[in-house]
Amino acid sequence: MTDDIYRGLKQLGGKTVLPASPEEAELERVRNPHPDEACNVRFTAPEFTSLCPMTGQPDFAHLVIDYVPDQWLVESKSLKLYLGSFRNHGAFHEECTVSIGRRLADFLKPRWLRIGGYWYPRGGIPIDVFWQTGPVPEGVWVPDQGVPPYRGRG
Repeated sequence: MTDDIYRGLKQLGGKTVLPASPEEAELERVRNPHPDEACNVRFTAPEFTSLCPMTGQPDFAHLVIDYVPDQWLVESKSLKLYLGSFRNHGAFHEECTVSIGRRLADFLKPRWLRIGGYWYPRGGIPIDVFWQTGPVPEGVWVPDQGVPPYRGRG
C-alpha cells in the first residue's frame, strides 16, 4: 500500500531545481491513508521570502499552514519547492499569503485550511495576514499558531 501512495510523484526522492516562480511550481499530493479521521496537519515555514513589488527588496515572513485533510495530503517536498519559488516573486504580503492558501485549498480540497502569514516589518510596520476556508471542523484540535505579536520576532 505504501508504494501505491507515492506512485506518480515526480519530485520526491530525486534532484529538483527550485521553480523560477509560483506559477511554474508543481504541487503534488498523495492519497490520505486515513480520510475518515479528522486531524490537523501543520506546516511551518519560518524563513519564507518574497520580493517587495515596489522596491525589489526581500520581504521575510513566518508562515504557518494548518489543514484538515479529506482525500489528499500535500507532498511536503513539492510544498517546500512551491514556497521557495516565491523568493524571486514580487507581490505584497496579502497577495502572497492569500494566494498560497487559495492554491492549496483548490488543489487539496481539504475539509478546512488556514494560513497565517507573520511578516517582518516593512517601513517599521509588521503586517500579519490570515486566511481560512471557513470554520474549523467540529472535534478537531487546532493549537495556537505559536507566533507572538511582533516585538522583535525571531
